[in-house]
Amino acid sequence: MQFSPLVGRIAGRGARAWSIHFDAVRLSAAGRDVILLTVGDPDQTAPAAVVDATVAALQAGETGYSPILGQAELRTAIAARVQRRSGVACAADNVAIVPGTQAGLYAAVQCLAGPGDEIIVPEPVYATYEAVIGAAGATLVTVPLRPETGFHPDLGALAQAVTPRTRLLWINTPHNPTGAVFTAAEIEAIAELARRHDLWLLSDEVYEDLAFARPHLSPRSLPGMAERCVVVSSLSKSHAMPGFRLGWVVGPPELAAHLFNLFLAMLYGGPPFIQRGALKALERELPEAAALREDYRRRGALLAELLAAAPRCRAIPPEGGMFLLLDVRGTGLAAEDFARLLLEEEGVAALPCDGFGPSAEGHLRLALTVADERLGEAGQRILRLARRLDGRLP
Repeated sequence: MQFSPLVGRIAGRGARAWSIHFDAVRLSAAGRDVILLTVGDPDQTAPAAVVDATVAALQAGETGYSPILGQAELRTAIAARVQRRSGVACAADNVAIVPGTQAGLYAAVQCLAGPGDEIIVPEPVYATYEAVIGAAGATLVTVPLRPETGFHPDLGALAQAVTPRTRLLWINTPHNPTGAVFTAAEIEAIAELARRHDLWLLSDEVYEDLAFARPHLSPRSLPGMAERCVVVSSLSKSHAMPGFRLGWVVGPPELAAHLFNLFLAMLYGGPPFIQRGALKALERELPEAAALREDYRRRGALLAELLAAAPRCRAIPPEGGMFLLLDVRGTGLAAEDFARLLLEEEGVAALPCDGFGPSAEGHLRLALTVADERLGEAGQRILRLARRLDGRLP
């Protein structure tokens, strides 16, 4: 029996990036002491006010269908948040509720690009992007973010990548996996490129509240961008709520109309009790969100300081987000080989970045999603392995 050609387009190298993670989960389930630093799953709990509102909605019987694009109150609250942060008008008609950023990105690309179109993405790319673009039948075009420039964009190379087939620029800042936070000048230049060539600009802003080195700047806030910028974000990282699967797409009202048709064929709305809890998170800036940012800032500095002593390795402190990159190229091992040894010999699971693209080869992504003491123990284990490897090398 044959399957659709789609199955080949969604099984890129990103789908293989998680093999060490799955092995680590199996070892942990079997009783092995494994420190999981592979997935950006916050160890903190969701804000109590959000949990209480969600439970109250369930107890009140809010378990029926909700509007296809989301509850009006929630869409209005998200629009108010976007307008407050960007200074650009935003209304409920600009907003569609989705089950997390990943679903929002998938849905947006389905409506923005298709066969014959090219989508330019700075590389390393998050592991799912390739499959999302493949699912739309579009072509992924990558432009390197190089380690020697701190994984910041080469604006000239981005401009040179534009062709008559280009439909969409896609950026992610704070960046996953590198932790780079693009500067205002970089965002402005990318926005100008989109305007000059009449392109869509898709902005993955799931880590917007976790910027350390400089404030996050959304391209939607810039002149002439509201009609061509599509912002996707969620509460997963900022409020430690990944299991809620609550995110949003913000774009022109015409996009929301197309998303309505897509969701009608696919999602048919989201859980109303989840949306009621999310509304509580968006009524005001909760202190828990600021505390989460400080947790990741502190943990990034802690792990970077520990790993500075690792021979033949280089820790790259994050400018934002919830990950730290470790460059292990000096050990002579491929990132996956180093990660395999780290799991087998020291019980630490790290994600090899080879699946994110060639610019990240030789790097490990370490999630800052365990408590400080446990993270410190992981750092010591990595240090032990690096020292053992150093003793074996000439």
